[in-house]
Amino acid sequence: MGTLIDFVLHIDSHLVNIVNTFGGWTYLILFAIIFIETGAVIFPFLPGDSLLFAAAALAANPTYHLNIWIFIAIFLIASIGGDSLNFFFGKKVGNVLTTHQLFGKFIKQSDLNKARGFFDKYGAMAIFLARFMPIIRTFVPFVAATSNFSYSKFVKYNVSACVTWVLICTGAGYFFGNIPFVKEHFSLVVLGIIVISLIPAVIGLIKGKMSTSKEA
Repeated sequence: MGTLIDFVLHIDSHLVNIVNTFGGWTYLILFAIIFIETGAVIFPFLPGDSLLFAAAALAANPTYHLNIWIFIAIFLIASIGGDSLNFFFGKKVGNVLTTHQLFGKFIKQSDLNKARGFFDKYGAMAIFLARFMPIIRTFVPFVAATSNFSYSKFVKYNVSACVTWVLICTGAGYFFGNIPFVKEHFSLVVLGIIVISLIPAVIGLIKGKMSTSKEA
């Protein structure tokens, strides 16, 4: 876990190492990370927003010879494809996966319950909103599938969410990632991105507890 935290907080320097080591394969590596974050269901802790921001910042720097349009394309395919695979898992195996002897250990029931509560509250819009919320975005496609939500309706909201998410994160990284202040305080910027992305989840949790207290 310590290694993961270090990777996220210093993602800019780690990405530089990946680019210097693997060159063009960097595109495939980053595609895999974004795809697995939601597609595999059991890896909600992988970086998302901060990875897009950092990758776009590197693409804006001619030193690394990276193409922002390729990044946008692969991140779109990875996020849409990952969510669709997640939805497929929910349709085919449903809650059996959460109680599986092996896979069940990687899925926190509390996270799944939060996603289910979020989906129950916002309905179809939860699919769009969850894309901007770490952890929850990994479980909402799964929950939608187990709620007998149709894929045709799911993909409509999912595609619009992924397009918006990718354009915002990569656009911010491309245009602001190489500003001297941002480069010098990149870890703080990444931490800020994480905090901002978690605000909706925290507000929802607080409102949920307040509602519970009133009912009691």
